[in-house]
Amino acid sequence: MICTQTDSYDSVKIPMIQIIGVKELPIIKREDDLAELICVATERQGTPIENGDIIVITHVIVSRSEGNVVNLDTVTPSDFAKAFAEEFDKDPAIVEIVLRESRNIVRMSNGKLITETKQGFICANSGVDKSNVLGKKNVALLPRNSDRSARTIRKKIKELTGKEVAVIISDTHGRPLREGEINVAIGVAGINPIRDRRGETDLFGYVLKVKRTAIADELSSAAELVIGQANEGVPVAVIRGYPYPKSEEAKATELVRPKDKDLFV
Repeated sequence: MICTQTDSYDSVKIPMIQIIGVKELPIIKREDDLAELICVATERQGTPIENGDIIVITHVIVSRSEGNVVNLDTVTPSDFAKAFAEEFDKDPAIVEIVLRESRNIVRMSNGKLITETKQGFICANSGVDKSNVLGKKNVALLPRNSDRSARTIRKKIKELTGKEVAVIISDTHGRPLREGEINVAIGVAGINPIRDRRGETDLFGYVLKVKRTAIADELSSAAELVIGQANEGVPVAVIRGYPYPKSEEAKATELVRPKDKDLFV
């Protein structure tokens, strides 16, 4: 657990949040009930779900629970996939899956495939993931509808606990102008992914004109500090104490910059 809160601060209104890793979840398989498993695990470790919690879940376990996993031995690569794979020493079956999961190719250079996914996100390899997937020949795809997945999990958590929470499904993305990867939101439920600060005033009274904070991405990256990408076995985090803007209609694709506003086309 990463915690900025201590008992000595209880009577002082200091901005603070907690980020709690959810440990001892089982290896997630198809048709597993993620909401129930998360509720049980948080109870077991002494951090039961509370009103206002934000549950951040890695997309891979959502895809595994939904059966959105492909065995590469079942894939017949196209001629294009074969040619690209041969030129850049790639697995042609993986290249084929990447192409199938994309609406179009945004960039293709030096063996890199940057695509627009069927869900509308711009990312490397259409979000196809080999890590944390059981079976050397299996890959996880992005959830078919991450917002719907988040809504389903949120609803079930409410049924099991009576608590109102937000759910974010996250994925690891690279950034075109900075090294390293961060986690971003690809599915949301119960939370507006963008906090619009326009019209507010800053410390010196200036009116903010362009301030729109991608809080769902920020929360996803904050959760990644306790979520393990290697062998830690922590695919879920609970963020507690952040007063997020609530929404029943918001979608994660609101975070995608429209093409007519793309500064790098």
